[in-house]
Amino acid sequence: MRSRRLPLFFFAAALALGFAAHAEATFGTAGIKVAGHPLKVEVAADEAALQQGLMFRKKLGAEEGMLFLFGERAYHSMWMKNTLIPLSVAFVDADGNILNILDMEPQTLDTHTSAGPALYAIETNKGWFAAKKVKAGDKVTGLPKQR
Repeated sequence: MRSRRLPLFFFAAALALGFAAHAEATFGTAGIKVAGHPLKVEVAADEAALQQGLMFRKKLGAEEGMLFLFGERAYHSMWMKNTLIPLSVAFVDADGNILNILDMEPQTLDTHTSAGPALYAIETNKGWFAAKKVKAGDKVTGLPKQR
């Protein structure tokens, strides 16, 4: 007779591994300036942090955000799966120039893609860039160097 507990065990193990992967993401912190406006950012630099981003967060400080270090210049895209707060994203090239800024709604699978080859992305509370009158072409300074 075959046990029905075995599939349950594998499901529980997979679920535990998923939570462990979620818990492994670590973020550094940095201070950058976006068109002269200071922004405190958590830095997503490794694969786990890049995948997790701001998922599951219930709030983000008014002058806080997340900086994604992609590691390669490419057309990158973001989505909002498991992200609970509305965000804006600015895609940034290797020279610190903002390529484009997009608003994103929570818990959607819509893709939001850079307008050109980006090396960085910055996520903030939705409307942060607009409130500061930040636009495509503006400069971001204080970005960490990438390999």
